[in-house]
Amino acid sequence: MRREFKLPDVGEGLTEAEIVRWHVKAGDDVKVNQIVVEIETAKSIVELPIPWDGVVADLMAGEGDTVDVGAPIIAVETSEPGAGGPGETTAARPKAVTGAGAPARSTVEALADDLVPKPPAEGAVEPGAHGSPAPKEERQAVLVGYGVKTGTTKRRPRKGIPANPVANPSRVELDTPPAQPAPQTAPQPAPQAAPAAPTPARVAVLAKPPVRKLAKDLGVDLTAVTGTGPQGSITRDDIQAAASAEEQAAPVQAPVQLPGQRPVGEQREERVPVKGVRKMTARAMVTSAFTAPHVTEFLQVDMTLTMEAVQRLRTMAEFAEVKVSPLLLVARAVLTAARRHPMINSSWDEEAQEIVVKHYVNLGIAAATPRGLVVPNVKNAHELSLPGLARELAQLAETARAGRTQPAEMSGGTITISNVGVFGVDGGTPIINPGESAILAVGQVRDMPWVVDGALAVRKVATLSLSFDHRIVDGELGSMFLRDVGAMLEDPVRMLAWS
Repeated sequence: MRREFKLPDVGEGLTEAEIVRWHVKAGDDVKVNQIVVEIETAKSIVELPIPWDGVVADLMAGEGDTVDVGAPIIAVETSEPGAGGPGETTAARPKAVTGAGAPARSTVEALADDLVPKPPAEGAVEPGAHGSPAPKEERQAVLVGYGVKTGTTKRRPRKGIPANPVANPSRVELDTPPAQPAPQTAPQPAPQAAPAAPTPARVAVLAKPPVRKLAKDLGVDLTAVTGTGPQGSITRDDIQAAASAEEQAAPVQAPVQLPGQRPVGEQREERVPVKGVRKMTARAMVTSAFTAPHVTEFLQVDMTLTMEAVQRLRTMAEFAEVKVSPLLLVARAVLTAARRHPMINSSWDEEAQEIVVKHYVNLGIAAATPRGLVVPNVKNAHELSLPGLARELAQLAETARAGRTQPAEMSGGTITISNVGVFGVDGGTPIINPGESAILAVGQVRDMPWVVDGALAVRKVATLSLSFDHRIVDGELGSMFLRDVGAMLEDPVRMLAWS
């Protein structure tokens, strides 16, 4: 029997996913729950298992393709007991059998076939997505004052102006040999002396001032151009055509490559499709930026004691298998300050018009990955010991770099830290993660002059940037939270005192 596995909704209402990598090919044997494909949803990379035993008959989507949820992606030839001899398969899936003799369907198959939204019928169009076809009418773009455009209206000739005027303000007299002798209306007397050198005649050239300037800039001789405009006037297109003809007739020279100049023919633009994680992030950031009124405050802190504490922690047995960084103590300071100021760890419920204060902390850590920005969070981070928090942060970072962060790991965050210091940046104005009320950006730790006990000294200094939702957090609360985080980083012993 030929069975088709349809793309399931592995997230929360996702509508599509991209095929990243197939683990099987046509003709391969597969077992139940064997991973056959990796897909990228709007949130993460997900591995999908196959729900049947059998042989891969066809891969119905290629790597890099974006597939709608509910569309078949792989076909498998399976054997069903009672359907025929051992190993017997059919080319097409039989119609459903109802009644007492209908074979029972497996739970995995039911999930694959029944719980997945059906794809839209072929040719179906989303209401409002397309209107009636535009009328097929060719339109010609023109510059104001030059040429004509397609239409039915005609200008009425001005009164008192003949159809073929003798004089025109755009006519320029140029000295050039006459193309033909001027007509004579009466016999002329024969010259009494030898004729003098002929005097050049003045030939009229009809061209507007901008056209004359263009011809001068391009080095085109107006007298050598045949006008195609009204009454034989020379247009910009005539000048450009003449210039192009001269360029083609000129000998071709190899381009000269100057130092620091881009190579000739190098691609100057590139288009990157917006999909997957990047598409989801863009939508979330726009929603946050234009929904929550952001306020950002900054605080420079002396991190000297924190950096010394990090060095001491690295020598302890409890942290022997974990990389300890300043982010660990920043995270502990945020957790402690959030317990002292619970309103900072809340969300805005627009529908209910309520503020939801959360007495637990799912600490989000913004992570830059090749596929875009992801913000996984450490669940119930407030309950973890310092070594436990260090291990969770290390695991979170490793999973994010590998592109294996699952949707569940990115949902339910309550407050976020963005460590921009790893990029050599001092600070910024971070955008709040949707569903939260605050985000803290930590800048790089660097040596700076600092006043200590009235004397100038070189200290380890970093800038903290706190953005918060001003619907929930007013200036006083935001300042108190930021002040407390800074105080604990200046003196880590305060974390013990306030815990």
